[in-house]
Amino acid sequence: MVVKHTLKKHAAPKKLPVTKVKPAKKASMKKNKKGAASRKQVQEIIASKKSSRPADEVVTYPEFEYELREIAPQGNKVLIGPQWLTRFEKARITGSRALQLSVGAPPLIKTPEKATSSIMLAVAEIEQKALPISIRRILPNGMYQDIPTDWMK
Repeated sequence: MVVKHTLKKHAAPKKLPVTKVKPAKKASMKKNKKGAASRKQVQEIIASKKSSRPADEVVTYPEFEYELREIAPQGNKVLIGPQWLTRFEKARITGSRALQLSVGAPPLIKTPEKATSSIMLAVAEIEQKALPISIRRILPNGMYQDIPTDWMK
């Protein structure tokens, strides 16, 4: 244990006077069956709040809704994104599979000698494409493709 001594003497912090603040009245909102405010009411509340920025600097985008639509597969071809697993996809798969292995799931490959942890075993399973999972890549317009990991390079 390290103890540091200083020559300066520290004064006790000054206490500020306590003032009571009355809580602001909340805007009355009608709630739906689930207890949440409607989208229109939320938008009105957001619009009522003033921004400190000048009006010409505030950018608003129209809100639009879209439906998810699957892109028809064309053989074993990846149509959305790179032909390989991104580092984010690989990290998500590794973490999920390592958790499964650590709580007792059976490995899908012969355990290599260098695999001393569940993370190393999960990485080895990904590299050998032994995991029966698919990656869903979604575009901003709502189109998506489900890509099995064995299609990846």
